[in-house]
Amino acid sequence: MPPIPSSRPPGFSRRTLLAASAAGLALLSAGCTSSPGGEREQVTSEQADELAGQVAVQESLVAAFSAAGAADPGLAADVAELAAQAGEQLDRLRAAAPGSSTAPASSSAPPAGPGARAWLRAQVASAAASHAAACLEQSGARAALLGSIAAGLRGQDGRLT
Repeated sequence: MPPIPSSRPPGFSRRTLLAASAAGLALLSAGCTSSPGGEREQVTSEQADELAGQVAVQESLVAAFSAAGAADPGLAADVAELAAQAGEQLDRLRAAAPGSSTAPASSSAPPAGPGARAWLRAQVASAAASHAAACLEQSGARAALLGSIAAGLRGQDGRLT
C-alpha cells in the first residue's frame, strides 16, 4: 500500500506555526504597551526622605543583631542566618535609596543572657512595623521592596519565638 500523503504544507508544522504566532503576539503587545526605557517613576522629596529613614531603621536592626549576639553568644549562633538576611535587606534598601548614608539610630542595649532573644525580637517587630508603615507612603518598586522586607521581618519575628 502506498504511503498516505501528508495533509500539512511543507516547511512548518502546526505546532511550530502556533508557537511562532504566540511569540510574535507577545512581542508585539509588549512593544506597544511598554514605556520608554529611560522613563522612571518620579520620586518626591518626601518619599526619598522616608526611604532614607528606613535605611536607618534597617541599619539599627543590623546593629541590634550584633548587640544581641554579643550579649548572648548562644543566640549569635542561632540567629546568624537571620542577621545575614537583615544585612542583605539593608543592601537592597541602600541600593534603592542612593545617597542615603545615615548613622544608625542608637537603641537600648540588650540584656545579657536569655533576655537578649526577647529584646531582639522586639527590635525585629519594630523594624517590620516601621517598614510596613513606610510602604504605604511609597509607590512602585520602593513600596514593593519595603513591603517585602516587612514581610520577611515578620517571618523572622516568628522564628525568634
